[in-house]
Amino acid sequence: MPTYEFRCPKCNENFSITLRLKEYEEKNYSCPKCGEKKLEQLITPFLTKTSKKS
Repeated sequence: MPTYEFRCPKCNENFSITLRLKEYEEKNYSCPKCGEKKLEQLITPFLTKTSKKS
């Protein structure tokens, strides 16, 4: 499951959430600190891990 980075404009908290694609599409998440639903998604780099050598 993907991990998404968000910032809450209400309490100014940055946090990560691991969500299923359906939860992300339905916006079924909120700030863990204050419960705000209107969050700003942060753009972050990502890494992939494979079992094969390049």
